Amino acid sequence: MIDVATLSNTLLYSAFIIYLIGTVFFAATIKDKQKRENVGFVHKLAIFTTVIGLLAHVGYFVTRWIASGNAPVGNLFEFVTFFGMMLVFAFLILFSIYRIYLLGLFTLPIALLLIAYASMFQTEISPLLPSLQSHWLYIHVTTVGLGQAILAISFIAGLIYLIREIDQTIPTKKTKWLEVIMYTIFATVGFVVITSGFEAANYNATFTYEENGEELSLDYHLPAIFGPQDAELVTENRMDAWLDTPTWIQGAEAPRKLNTLVWSLIIGFALYVLVRLIVRKRIAAVIQPLLKKANSELIDEVCYRAVAIGFPVFTLGGLIFASIWAQQAWDRYWGWDPKEVWALITFFFYAIFLHLRLSRGWHGEKSAWLAVIGFGIIMFNLIVVNLVLAGLHSYA
Repeated sequence: MIDVATLSNTLLYSAFIIYLIGTVFFAATIKDKQKRENVGFVHKLAIFTTVIGLLAHVGYFVTRWIASGNAPVGNLFEFVTFFGMMLVFAFLILFSIYRIYLLGLFTLPIALLLIAYASMFQTEISPLLPSLQSHWLYIHVTTVGLGQAILAISFIAGLIYLIREIDQTIPTKKTKWLEVIMYTIFATVGFVVITSGFEAANYNATFTYEENGEELSLDYHLPAIFGPQDAELVTENRMDAWLDTPTWIQGAEAPRKLNTLVWSLIIGFALYVLVRLIVRKRIAAVIQPLLKKANSELIDEVCYRAVAIGFPVFTLGGLIFASIWAQQAWDRYWGWDPKEVWALITFFFYAIFLHLRLSRGWHGEKSAWLAVIGFGIIMFNLIVVNLVLAGLHSYA
């Protein structure tokens, strides 16, 4: 009889493969209709594949819940995979309303990146920390994940709008900022590449250091660019740290997390430069011809609607449910923890987005830029706050 945990991992892997196939089908939908027969069949096949992938993804979630006995959102692997599942779900909901196939072409690759990114963290099922053993775990975290996923659709729509509308024939500030966005995607790929490579090589380096009179050790699974303050490398044939981790970055594992982040940025930059050398164009300029038939007004409408739906869902989970759980767990509703601060920043940003959209008429390009910035804040909260800044939510 197959183990439930093994079945869960198999279903997640299956979802990854199916999403990859779905991406190919969505790419086929953007070809000129004159050059392609059975256009309706390809469209249906793309959506059908996405639905099957989502069902496999949901199967992973359910079987992991059964195997662990708890809602599988208690660590970074589980939350990011849940976030990817909700992203595909949010896409299907908005697609059922607007019928924009381009959203699928951009959504599924991001879901693939999220699954790959999550798999770099601890995937084994482990007992929940005492602070997480509450029914508020799945109420708060799942609502936040759903809200952020819907808001991510606004980013996808905004990015499509910007790539389509911004003139790529001459370099401007707008084209440069678009390339910065493209680079962040490459940085995510860089994280997956560098961690997978050194994990396959079974790389390990141990540093010892003193903190508050106590001798501690920290294992690295990537060559150390940043090491603990005044640390000593005790593993032979490994690279010593080039720099000490800044003292303002707190947390027992902060040096290793900062090191991973820096390596991701370096490898992402190398990959970005390599692709630029191959295509000899800006990345956005390569994508732009594929979007020439997109309806800009409809894309702009999706960008707004995603925020209008996602903002109250995120507010409910990220602020209201979070403050109730904080009161039960820590006997206070608010404590200026880094995670709490950035949740509040996210709330205010999207509130300003809606105000500018509805009261000041910020439609089109302005609205698209705001959607992209908002998703940047969400990803900063997901990656940097979790991996670098220390706080009560560092268990993620």
